[in-house]
Amino acid sequence: MKITCIGGAGTVTGSKTLIESNGIRILIDCGQFQGIKPLRELNWEPLPILPSTIDFVLLTHGHLDHCGWLPRLVDQGFKGKIYCTSPTAAIAKLILLDSAKIQEEEANKANEGQYSKHQIAEPLYTVAQAEQVFSHFRVIQTKTPIALDAEIEAVFSNAGHILGACSIELHLENQYLVFSGDIGRDNDVLLFPPTIPTRGDYLFLESTYGNRLHPDTDPKLELEMYINNTITKGGTVILPSFAVERAQSVMFLLWQLKQEGRIPSVPYVIDTPMGISMLDLFENNRKWHKLTQEQYVGMCKMFTMVSDYKETIEMIYNKQPKVVIAASGMITGGRVLSYLERYIGLPETTVIIIGYQAEGTRGRKLLEGAQDIKIRGKYYEVKANVVEIEGLSAHGDQKDLLHWLSALEKKPKKVFLVHGENQAADELRIKIQELYGYDCVVPMMGQTFDL
Repeated sequence: MKITCIGGAGTVTGSKTLIESNGIRILIDCGQFQGIKPLRELNWEPLPILPSTIDFVLLTHGHLDHCGWLPRLVDQGFKGKIYCTSPTAAIAKLILLDSAKIQEEEANKANEGQYSKHQIAEPLYTVAQAEQVFSHFRVIQTKTPIALDAEIEAVFSNAGHILGACSIELHLENQYLVFSGDIGRDNDVLLFPPTIPTRGDYLFLESTYGNRLHPDTDPKLELEMYINNTITKGGTVILPSFAVERAQSVMFLLWQLKQEGRIPSVPYVIDTPMGISMLDLFENNRKWHKLTQEQYVGMCKMFTMVSDYKETIEMIYNKQPKVVIAASGMITGGRVLSYLERYIGLPETTVIIIGYQAEGTRGRKLLEGAQDIKIRGKYYEVKANVVEIEGLSAHGDQKDLLHWLSALEKKPKKVFLVHGENQAADELRIKIQELYGYDCVVPMMGQTFDL
């Protein structure tokens, strides 16, 4: 059996892990690279094997860094099945269509504005190519074995993080391989705690926050403080948010604050069509989250939901103080860019960063104190107040990741630390070895292991 870390090694994006066993090829996730240009350029490179030779894709969840390369995979010849939960299939469809639409729009704008370095800017994939993926989805039930082959079985288990997210256990060649996917938090606002594994010969554990502990602070209190301070100054609060699950978590916390009379009566806006579409998924997938019907209805009524871009323009030029949730979470694209073009240069603006910011993204640059940021070929001076609320991350921290390994009945042969930047993964490696004595390795991109 061979394992190759095609992506998601040394970085938190581009997750792709290839398993080759007895003539069968399985890809765990098929994500898009994000962040610094050398990583983004990898999206244009072919896989080290022909997509037509891959039999199955097992999808842990629907975030772009785990599913965003599927249109390229299918376009280049993949004809197999993509197994995932029902919410993951629905989310992946939304995200792929949104990603394709944004890429088409950005390519058109680059060509019209002539700010692309290429003679003709092209999208990584089109809406039509994204739609070609959908017929490959096969919905599975959690905790139910799926026979991929006569001697290969897969079981999906809840991982928290976002709706439908799962860890995956593979049983093949008399070995148990466990792929964590992205691990959610034990005390998430909306989601249930992850199911932790009890067995595994080889474990592939994400390490996004492998070197960090989430602060023991109250994110509601922080939201209350930043919103009140900003509105008092006559400013606008902008929350760049991942449209899937984080936007809904922030909506819920803001609704609670409003119910408790702790934040003012100003417009509360969610301007992300995909985030709005996600609300229907919350209503239709109640077993995956903690929201009651009453909470869901109340939360939705509080917000002005903006779908049409004309409404976005009107909201941007409305001088009234307001609180806006807009995608994307790492400020790599989406409507939040349009808000920042107008508001990032105003000192009364507050930008609240609420999720992991990958290396090279605008969000990371803002957190690191950038004096200006580049949006659509133009530079904008940063005068807004940029703050971070770490307690709203959808990723488990070092403590959560260590806890995920705590129920193993016997010592694994090896733990691979993936989906993390090198320093985070290496610090987690040291902690695991100190706490459990497990053999850990931090794979390099493209590295192959014989198991």
